[in-house]
Amino acid sequence: MSATATRLRRIAAVATAAVAVTACSGAVLLPPSVSSNDRGVGPVVESMRRTISDPNAIVPSRSVQESTLIGASSTSPLDILVVGGGATGCGVALDAATRGLRVGLVEREDFSSGTSSRSTKLIHGGVRYLEKAVFNLDYGQLKLVFHALEERKQVIENAPHLCHALPCMTPCFNWFEVVYYWMGLKMYDLVAGRHILHLSRYYSVQESIELFPTLARNGKDKSLRGTVVYYDGQMNDSRLNVGLACSAALAGAAVLNHAEVVSFLKDEGSERIIGAKIRDNLSGQEFETYAEVVVNAAGPFCDSVRKMANKDAQSMICPSSGVHVVLPDYYSPEGMGLIVPKTKDGRVVFMLPWLGRTVAGTTDSNTSITALPEPHEDEIQFILDAICDYLNVKVRRTDVLSAWSGIRPLAMDPTAKNTESISRDHVVCEDFPGLVTITGGKWTTYRSMAEDAVNAAIKSGKLSPRNECITGNLRLVGGDGWESSSFTVLAQQYVRMKKTHGGKVVPGVMDTASAKHLSHAYGTLAERVATIAQNETLGKRLAHGYPYLEAEVAYCARNEYCESAIDFIARRSRLAFLDTDAAGRALPRIIEILAKEHNWDRSRQKQEMQKAREFLETFKSSKNAQFHDGKHK
Repeated sequence: MSATATRLRRIAAVATAAVAVTACSGAVLLPPSVSSNDRGVGPVVESMRRTISDPNAIVPSRSVQESTLIGASSTSPLDILVVGGGATGCGVALDAATRGLRVGLVEREDFSSGTSSRSTKLIHGGVRYLEKAVFNLDYGQLKLVFHALEERKQVIENAPHLCHALPCMTPCFNWFEVVYYWMGLKMYDLVAGRHILHLSRYYSVQESIELFPTLARNGKDKSLRGTVVYYDGQMNDSRLNVGLACSAALAGAAVLNHAEVVSFLKDEGSERIIGAKIRDNLSGQEFETYAEVVVNAAGPFCDSVRKMANKDAQSMICPSSGVHVVLPDYYSPEGMGLIVPKTKDGRVVFMLPWLGRTVAGTTDSNTSITALPEPHEDEIQFILDAICDYLNVKVRRTDVLSAWSGIRPLAMDPTAKNTESISRDHVVCEDFPGLVTITGGKWTTYRSMAEDAVNAAIKSGKLSPRNECITGNLRLVGGDGWESSSFTVLAQQYVRMKKTHGGKVVPGVMDTASAKHLSHAYGTLAERVATIAQNETLGKRLAHGYPYLEAEVAYCARNEYCESAIDFIARRSRLAFLDTDAAGRALPRIIEILAKEHNWDRSRQKQEMQKAREFLETFKSSKNAQFHDGKHK
């Protein structure tokens, strides 16, 4: 019992430290102080907020955005040019634009095409980081959890249509685990303080089975003693990222996807970076854009960007692979996740309901940096093995609808004296004049990462922002005025006009599933999509069993910079991530609609089909993966 007593004493010690920190910081015991997000908010800023929340606002076209970047000359440069259109890059563009700065952003592929679309879909403080803080008595880890929990609440409030609180169940197979997890998750509540979502609590075996019917009562030589349920946030990650890009565009930023930096422009005298040569990957056109400061937010690729400025730059990215699999909905109930706290190698695995299916992951292994990472079969089997012992349903490899890999850009400060600084925290540095790099961190803290990067850019370029950061209290496009009941307006007031194979137009009901999907995906802008479905006979579903409508393809092409079939199946809708086979079946109609919107010829349509099919091959579903039937037949 001495080891048990020691573990519980450590929990108590860190709990005491947590109380002390929260008392000092005001996170729990003091009313919220005035932060930088609340100062300098005048009529101009309120006008910008109204612009972003205006349901009739239209983002500038891609050609207009490109013209703005071309017009940023040496005599009239941008204040900030952002390289990278993931969560952090788009967050930087939004933050800087809402401070009144002239901002441009370029992304080599599409917004959220990299790591930002391949997350666990959780907005979390980090239960496992809190556990590390306990056992290592690590105050630094504790501060990371404090900060992430504060940001978690803000992300959910700023995009309520795309984010929500999700209960997560932790199974306990002996009474020590009941006490251990109950105390640990109560401490998680304590650290969250006024930013808490809901209180954690213990459920008996019977209550747990009622909440999670597929949970096994018996594991290997052990019986369930109950569960502890706590709350974290969940999101539709790529749609949140696209929302950031569109919000930045409405705030005045010139955002351009499918455009990459070819080289940097440098001042002949000082060697300071003063802009970039950019290639539009859709047209092949190259042009120069000048800026006072360039912010490198290229995620796993930030080292390659840094080496454009200095080929001898020391690498700061330690890439880690995270694999996820998607399973049918019956693996988990709607509205309740499951956390496997102990796998055979000490990792944590989540099994979460997501967009009508079940997502399970993740792994954490060393990897090389590539544009299209693919999951290895042993990583998929690891996840299936991890959840198998906790479920009473047979876990089968053939049930895997989609599987993908993402690269976490774990960061090491290049100015640090040793390599022990590899961390889940973020790093901001300017190791070449005029180039500010922001990397590391996680989705949950994208907003504060962006704030730190913009602050560093302002200092580097001696810029003069109109106001301080306001993104802590800024609803993204589609979020302002949205309510969870908003879908009822769509269901009652719109119909889905569909064209049959014979060409006849017939009305179809705007069913609850379609209405809820549109409401959550587009927020207050959902009525614009429903209008297209009704008035342009684009009300048909794209894939059987999924709520995605033809109208969404047209809407995204017109209003969300959807420039390719992959953009739609992977980032505007989530069909590629949910069901690779269904995405493949929907491709012909998606390409047909996009061809009409973008005036593609037959050659381009054929090219789009080929590229999309190659892309889907990297998602190792049971349909397109080579695997040997073994334990998970």
